Amino acid sequence: MRARIPFWSWAATALLLPLAPATLHAQTATTTATATPAAAAAAAVPTAASALAATIRPPVATPRPHRLESHGKVRNDEYYWLNERDNPEVIAYLKAENDYLQQVMKPTEALQKTLFDEIVARIPQEDVSPPYRDRGYWYYSREAAGREYPILCRKKESLTAPEEVMLDENELAAGHSYFALRGMRVSWSGRYAVFGVDTVGRRFYTLRFKDLETGRLLPDTLENTTGNVVWANDDRTVFYTRQDPETLRWDRIFRHVLGSDAQRDEMVYREADETYSIDVHQTKSRRYLVIHSEQTLATEDRVLDADHPDGPWRLVEPRRRGHEYALDHIGDRFYVRTNDGATNFRLMSAPEATPDRAHWQEVVPNRADVFLESFELLEGYVVLVERQDGLQHLRVLPADGSAPWQIDFAEPAYAADLEVNVDAESSVVRYSYESLITPGSIYDYDLRTRQKTLLKQDKVAGYDPGLYRSERLWAPSRDGARVPVSLVWRVDRKRPEGNQLLLWGYGSYGSSLDVSFDSARLSLLDRGFVIALAHVRGGQELGRAWYEHGKLLQKKNTFTDFIDVAEHLVRLGWTSPDKLFARGGSAGGLLMGAVFTMRPDLFKGIVAQVPFVDVVTTMLDSSIPLTAAEWDEWGNPDDPVYYDYMLSYSPYDNVEAKVYPNLLVTTGLVDSQVQYWEPAKWVARLRAKKQGDNLLLLHTNMEAGHSGVSGRFRRYHETALWQAFLLDLASAR
Repeated sequence: MRARIPFWSWAATALLLPLAPATLHAQTATTTATATPAAAAAAAVPTAASALAATIRPPVATPRPHRLESHGKVRNDEYYWLNERDNPEVIAYLKAENDYLQQVMKPTEALQKTLFDEIVARIPQEDVSPPYRDRGYWYYSREAAGREYPILCRKKESLTAPEEVMLDENELAAGHSYFALRGMRVSWSGRYAVFGVDTVGRRFYTLRFKDLETGRLLPDTLENTTGNVVWANDDRTVFYTRQDPETLRWDRIFRHVLGSDAQRDEMVYREADETYSIDVHQTKSRRYLVIHSEQTLATEDRVLDADHPDGPWRLVEPRRRGHEYALDHIGDRFYVRTNDGATNFRLMSAPEATPDRAHWQEVVPNRADVFLESFELLEGYVVLVERQDGLQHLRVLPADGSAPWQIDFAEPAYAADLEVNVDAESSVVRYSYESLITPGSIYDYDLRTRQKTLLKQDKVAGYDPGLYRSERLWAPSRDGARVPVSLVWRVDRKRPEGNQLLLWGYGSYGSSLDVSFDSARLSLLDRGFVIALAHVRGGQELGRAWYEHGKLLQKKNTFTDFIDVAEHLVRLGWTSPDKLFARGGSAGGLLMGAVFTMRPDLFKGIVAQVPFVDVVTTMLDSSIPLTAAEWDEWGNPDDPVYYDYMLSYSPYDNVEAKVYPNLLVTTGLVDSQVQYWEPAKWVARLRAKKQGDNLLLLHTNMEAGHSGVSGRFRRYHETALWQAFLLDLASAR
């Protein structure tokens, strides 16, 4: 719900990708070309785009003086006018930048097609998720050949029963250039489904209802919701969230009864504090519904008996600045993850009749070296997701008091997390596992026998894991901190004299940058790139302090950590500045903008995706979506201390007349998280001031928002674009 959260965290339709020229969208999803490593290597030497750029005049945005004054200090924001979304001159400028990018990147068109073809060739045309059982049905999704979106299905009682298609997202997406589905929920009896649809990309969802017995859509239509919705246990009532239309803060929860007039839905809760957002969900036991109010430094929960949707909501523990907690329920007890007296969080439990703090009893204590991230409640067990030394661990805590244990993982860098576990009476926990070289895998783990069963591992056509290696190392920062770094490379492409290296980072909101397997990444690895992830401060990889030391007046640690990691990799001989590239998006785009400004000599090129780069102006304007809710992350510039600190690193405010690295910037016209004008203004000011002939490219997707284009194949046109940008630079050194 925060404005600049990682844009890969939203759902299956959220993309960790930049935005592609509209002309690239014509490629079909049924491409089946395969590329051998030798052919891929041969295709890695395109005509240099930089040579062509020298012959083309880039677009120029007209500077118009605009005085901004705070604390007696004046800034001239000469491109402030670019925030006029409906101004034809603004649209013309954005389109001119798109045209310029297309012209400059024209020499890479063949390479982009090669990249797209080989990326898509690795993806199975048909696929099925592991089914899970819930109240008499087996639920799963499947992908059909040549289709962009999943088909959501179920079978009654047995996996051999006839398939029932609940929703075919391809049918819902027909005729729309963008499509995202959110909040698919099935009612208690299994008869009705509710789901949210966004066909714009601004994350306003229309909730629709379907009778799964008859296959008919019901007339009930709930407009302008967040897509956050939950059923009560009466099969008739849902609770859903709406956002403020201006700030986009999730601030109101409504109750709707099937068949009633949506215009008369009752608002059951409104969050008045502009720094808080809210959501509604159901506990594991399905006995209670929960309204969760959250801001950066505090939370508050209210619960409602799910069998009585007209009943009163009960406050669990009043909000208190600095206190974060979240609860779940099983049997006759609530379990609470809390930082009350626990920097790295601890787990408590309380009787369901008295869930307030006065009755909490400690189950798992705070530990200085272990961060409690989340937990899962199952019959006779609690499964904890913990972080230690930057890696996730799954620890099993038996309810009978016997000794806990961890589920074993062998690789040096990996990601493991809980999957769909809906049955509170089950003794089997489902979890996901992947690494930089192991494709995404789903396991069932029997807590009684301690045996794990691999249910599914993503298929990657032509992939040989034996050709790749991963490593985890620690880079020293300038203030003595040790920063984890995860690397992956192809063994027969690694060069002793140094390699092209792409360094990726994020470092905000306490969102940890976990390693993952990405089959599209193979296109760079097979061409000799090493890919590294810098787990910098601002995330929570090393516990809560790792986050606290990368925010507010310590935010620059995020940027210097990334620079120190890059310098360490250069010292170790992994790469050199003329072969070093960086990539990040959203708040990670701020990281890119900061290191671009602070150490332009250290990088050959940078990809900044939907970057948050106009920090001061945005954080001064509470009318911009979600700004007020983020003051505890970045600071409130109404305070001169924070104003001066932000001003010292804000990329837009620190553009100078000097040589910068090659830069590709992406944004979306309807982005609800980072407004398009931030990257557009940044590029406009860079065009006016930068020196030298290095590339400066901006692409604005005129039909998408923060997550880029939708569709499981279509999105890889965008991947091919930014990979071609890097490969072109790598060949033109």
